[in-house]
Amino acid sequence: MTRLRNARSPWTPRIVPAVALLLALTACAGGGESDYPGRIGGDGGNARNRDGSVLGGDGGVELLGTDEEAPQGGTGIGVNAYLWRASLDTLSFMPVDSADPFGGVVLTDWYSPPETPNERFKVNLYILGRQLRADGLRVSVFRQERGPDGTWRDVEVQGQTATELENAILARAREMRIASTQ
Repeated sequence: MTRLRNARSPWTPRIVPAVALLLALTACAGGGESDYPGRIGGDGGNARNRDGSVLGGDGGVELLGTDEEAPQGGTGIGVNAYLWRASLDTLSFMPVDSADPFGGVVLTDWYSPPETPNERFKVNLYILGRQLRADGLRVSVFRQERGPDGTWRDVEVQGQTATELENAILARAREMRIASTQ
């Protein structure tokens, strides 16, 4: 009988941290009146700012800064909307492997032009900010050629290829921006 009382349950190491986490989360939910400036109290712990938002003012907390150049109406993406759309538009001839609008990353799959089937290209594109600027975009281009044995091998890409692609995307983004203001 004493042996059973002293034995630890295999669930004890899992239950204790779970209960502690539950208590910590419960303690975070405040209630009643709030004297924090700009808050409306008495809403059961769901304190909202006077403008109705839960986090910050005017639509929430701005983590990446503001973007006066983004189209109005909420794009729902974390990078410049014009650069994002222009990037997808410019690379539309290539198969997209991955596209992350919040991180601003577009990764294409290998693409072989019909006129050169023994050559293929891949593009990694990174949008670096929320503003429409020339330094807000990074493009890496990779090229492979098929060898006589049928295997693909890496080949050097001409130095200006990535720059020309960046310039094409920036030009398209500017066109989109101008078209949206008219």
